[in-house]
Amino acid sequence: MQSHGRCLKLFLAFALLLLQYTQGGEVDHSQRDTNVTIRCIERERQALLAFKRGMVDKSDLLSSWGSEAQKQDCCRWVGVSCSSQTGHVLQLDLSYKVVGGYFNFRGKMISPKLIELHHLQHLDLNDINFNGSQFPYFIGSLTNLRYLDLSFTNFQGKFPSLVGNLTNLVHLNLHGNDFINAENLDWLPLLSSLRYLDLSFSNLSNIFDWPAAINKLPELTNLTLGACDLCSPILSTLSYINSSKSLASVDLHANLLNSTSIFLWLSNYNTSLVDLDLSFNQLAGSIPDAFGNMSSLAHLDLSYNQLEGSLPDLTNLSSLEVLSLSDNQLSGEISGTHFSKLSKLWNLDLSSNLLVLDIHADWIAPFQLQSINLESCKLGPHFPKWLQTQKNISFLDISDAGISDILPSWFWSLCRNVEYMDLARNQIRGTFPNLTLEFSYSPMLDLSSNKLEGSIPSFLSKASYLDLSSNKLEGPIPSVLSKASYLDLSSNKLEGPIPLVLSNVTYLDLSNNKLSGSISFLCSSAAIGLVFLNLSSNNVSGQVPDCWTHLENLVMLDLSYNALSGKIPTTIGSVFGIETLKLRSNRFVGQLPASLKNCTSLVVIDVGDNKLSGPIPEWLGVSLKNLVILMLSSNHFNGSLPSQLCHLIRIQNLDFSMNIISGSIPKCLTNLTTLAQKGNSSLNISHSYEISTINLVDFYDDDATFMWKGGMQTYKSTLGLVKRIDLSSNKLTGEIPSEITHLVGLVSLNLSRNQLTGQITPKIGNLQSLDSLDLSRNHIDGRIPTSLARIDRLGFLDLSYNNLSGKIPVGTQLQGFDPSFYAGNLQLCGPPLKKMCADEVEKGPSEQTDFINQNDKDELITLGFYISMGLGFAIGFWGVCGTLIFSKSWRYAYLKFLNGLND
Repeated sequence: MQSHGRCLKLFLAFALLLLQYTQGGEVDHSQRDTNVTIRCIERERQALLAFKRGMVDKSDLLSSWGSEAQKQDCCRWVGVSCSSQTGHVLQLDLSYKVVGGYFNFRGKMISPKLIELHHLQHLDLNDINFNGSQFPYFIGSLTNLRYLDLSFTNFQGKFPSLVGNLTNLVHLNLHGNDFINAENLDWLPLLSSLRYLDLSFSNLSNIFDWPAAINKLPELTNLTLGACDLCSPILSTLSYINSSKSLASVDLHANLLNSTSIFLWLSNYNTSLVDLDLSFNQLAGSIPDAFGNMSSLAHLDLSYNQLEGSLPDLTNLSSLEVLSLSDNQLSGEISGTHFSKLSKLWNLDLSSNLLVLDIHADWIAPFQLQSINLESCKLGPHFPKWLQTQKNISFLDISDAGISDILPSWFWSLCRNVEYMDLARNQIRGTFPNLTLEFSYSPMLDLSSNKLEGSIPSFLSKASYLDLSSNKLEGPIPSVLSKASYLDLSSNKLEGPIPLVLSNVTYLDLSNNKLSGSISFLCSSAAIGLVFLNLSSNNVSGQVPDCWTHLENLVMLDLSYNALSGKIPTTIGSVFGIETLKLRSNRFVGQLPASLKNCTSLVVIDVGDNKLSGPIPEWLGVSLKNLVILMLSSNHFNGSLPSQLCHLIRIQNLDFSMNIISGSIPKCLTNLTTLAQKGNSSLNISHSYEISTINLVDFYDDDATFMWKGGMQTYKSTLGLVKRIDLSSNKLTGEIPSEITHLVGLVSLNLSRNQLTGQITPKIGNLQSLDSLDLSRNHIDGRIPTSLARIDRLGFLDLSYNNLSGKIPVGTQLQGFDPSFYAGNLQLCGPPLKKMCADEVEKGPSEQTDFINQNDKDELITLGFYISMGLGFAIGFWGVCGTLIFSKSWRYAYLKFLNGLND
């Protein structure tokens, strides 16, 4: 009996184990009974291996996935979790947070065999790039899924409405894919258990009743539909609002919302809403008072809209922690009353508005702010004393705030925890205090464009980003600033040599000072990280050291307006990534080093006003096809213009003036594509660069100085609009090629002071964008084309000292220029010159019949002209003379009339 009982117990134990094996479970395999080993199901293991074959795994992140004996149990693979009872795969998570290696792990396709994972509840492939492949539609058959995250996977094609089949979903994230227009959201209410929904960057522009679909999700707490091209909801759809008040987080940033109807919809969640982001929309009008009733709201972002009017009562928002209203058109005054109950506020951003903070000097703030951004708000003229109560500031921007006061002594005691501080573009006065201050972090400090005086204090040595430009600082540069990654001390009165240790800095701008000595610090091995260097407008001298091979990260170099001499070193061609090279106004001699042709990223070259010589290199047009600005003016370049320059299809500013260049102007200039297009330029010519040490990607704008309408001008913010060719003051010969009139984008053309001959092409009027035209002091003859009078934008014209003849065409522009701009053309006549034309002397000034829309003389004499003249003569002759010949009475009467006139 005992043996039978023992057998029965073993049988029951085996049956129970078999029952547990055949039933599903949701317990993670890490919790399985250590006495029982459950391996994964074979068909599911094969499905996962098929999935792996669809991945590109250069870092071998899925090394634990395999067919080897020691890798048989797929439940132990990276990113895979199974049921501890059945062995079925319940979770596949290969997101970045699990496997890492984002840049070495991507997908080719998702194998359809993944459908074998019938029990899969959690699928997360976040951040795996599938390179624009089609969405795997079989995923709609994994009906046990409760969690699906395919965000930033770069799937394309039709919007996958089939996810509506996954009726057990609680979490759905399709953020950051490239699906084409969704036709509707009818599938969405089928996901009645959904709590988290993110469809950001999906095109939902054709769906106007989207709130109705959202309102049918009673469990939804988190909604993110950023950058979906959503339009404001139609008021009639808002009647579908149900009784659920579950929404806690709503993110609708970067859409096309422009109506207050969105506020009407959101007001139904005034007791549940905690986070609300409506930034980067087109919301206009004033902020509704309804926001003042959202007592649960902790995060409110309405930045980058078109909101106007005054700030509403905020006193009921006692839970508010983050308030961002930046970049709107809000106006009016803000007093301490607005903030009286915001005791939890730690982030305040009211920047780029027209607000005035009228806060009493004795006001005590109820909050302790960590981030304060009041840029462009009016805080002044006195320094805001209420800041003295804020002890936790890590971010402070009160730039351009109308402060014209002395920097108070207590200010620096607040800055021990500061990470970013911007006081720029005020009128802050005073000197830096003599104190010992140890920052808790490496702060980013911007104190530029003020009136600070004295020397630079050593306590700023820990700053990783330091901008003290445009002040009145003087004395030598302290070497302790070498710890900064970004250092801008431009436009001060600093003097002395440049410290050798500054070679550690990544961004260094010391322009517009009085610094002297050499630039040997560039030869330091520490300069390998240098990205941006501007030493222009100083007194540095000597030869440029030939040690550029290690400056491989340099993007911008400006040594203009100094006293540097000698040849440009050949090793500068080793700086392969350089985009801007400016050596203007020094004493460089010799030729442009041929090694520069290796710097194929160059966009700007300015070596004007030096003593460079030799022919203009052909490789400029062959190797440097990205050039936008090429300025070789005021040197001793000779020879002819190489036709290879016509390959510079991106060129916008070409200046070879004041050299010894001879020969003719190439007719192939018509190939300069950018100059042949109107209005395709941006305002500025901008470059990006990275300072990896402080994780900063920043931009700089190029500037350029050149002759414009008779004077030297510097352009920066509008440099991209100044399309020009300047070949003046050379020895060019031949005619002005008519092909130049194809460059319809030209704003300035200067060919003056050459030896050009021939006539001005009649098609000159095609250059409708011209603002400045200078053809003076050549040997150009013939008439001034009447088409020139059709250029309405022409603001400067100089045709003086040529051999032009005939009448100046009548037009609003041409008669408005000073007569001196036509001087030296002895056969030229008509206004604004005092010399009258012959037909004007005979007919008088009242009978002038020269109009703007007349063509040139050679354009008038056509076949039709001769036919009309012949018919006119025949009719006139026979109408008068024929009558006198054949009518005797008319003939006698006419002769009698003549005798009477004679008497």
